[in-house]
Amino acid sequence: MSSLPATFVKGIHDEELCKSMEYRTLGRTGLRVSKVAIGTATLSDLYGDLNVDEAIKMTHKAIKSGINYIDTAPYYGQGRAEEILGMALKDVPRKAYYIATKVARYEKDLVTRFDFSAKRTRESVEKSLKLLGIDYVDVIQIHDIDFAENLDIIVNECLPELEKIVKEGKARFIGITGYTLAVLKECILRAPGRIDVILSYSRHTLLDDTLKSYVKFFQDHNIGIVCASAHALGLLTNTGPQPWHPCNEELKALCQKAADICKKSNIELGKLAMYHFMQLDGASTFVVGMETRKLLDINLEAYYNGLTLKEQEVLKLLRETIFTKRYNWDGIELEEYRTAVAKAK
Repeated sequence: MSSLPATFVKGIHDEELCKSMEYRTLGRTGLRVSKVAIGTATLSDLYGDLNVDEAIKMTHKAIKSGINYIDTAPYYGQGRAEEILGMALKDVPRKAYYIATKVARYEKDLVTRFDFSAKRTRESVEKSLKLLGIDYVDVIQIHDIDFAENLDIIVNECLPELEKIVKEGKARFIGITGYTLAVLKECILRAPGRIDVILSYSRHTLLDDTLKSYVKFFQDHNIGIVCASAHALGLLTNTGPQPWHPCNEELKALCQKAADICKKSNIELGKLAMYHFMQLDGASTFVVGMETRKLLDINLEAYYNGLTLKEQEVLKLLRETIFTKRYNWDGIELEEYRTAVAKAK
């Protein structure tokens, strides 16, 4: 049983569920965050049609259950996720949650997708605060720094603008996110003491455990680790990924094979993926995208109660026959982006 976090509000939270939730300190920020966090890419059209009313109810139920960390971004539905989140949070005291949003990744169109400039960074933060209906965010993150032309613009332009925004009280801490872990590491070395949090996605899953080898480095620099995307952007679910998923067809087919095995046993691959995902030592919080109360329940079930004997057997089978080495989509999305930008020029 854990002690109640600073975000606990009587009447808003279920005290027993909050006591059952594990809270961990997020690096040097000192924030005690729930081990399970809400990711909101799913509160947009990125993962198909969305029932807004259900998404709001899911958010309320998650907060009541003791989840106190919410991750969002302007890119998710080009502001739609932040807007829906704002609708959900207007009925919740600001003290009851921590929220992280992002800057730099914006548009669906590849050529105009990224903008790391100071001007756009400031405009983005102001817009996010307006959509969310709040005065400040707890963590402001530079989204997917691996897509910047080079790290100079991150370190010399985007980061200083965020530092000004923190001084103005519109954000409390600064983070960086990305798929390429080596770039996150390099950025921290180039801006010592200036980054508080990293978010790494799809790097501690049934497919790929690369994040493990970076944990010590981030901890040595007192940086909070946010581990995101248990389901590798939808690959590790019975439903399968969206058409935009950046990985190759071979990997999609492999995950489909795993999903078929799960379906035959009447098991949700997403639950097995969630269970595996949360076994990483060193991360403070695990961000999972969910848009319905049913998905929230499946993920919390995996967290609180682990797996049934049958689920453990299927997971063992998948590890021994399907997920036998590291699989990722390193460089695929980046190559596509750089080619599109070069053509436009």
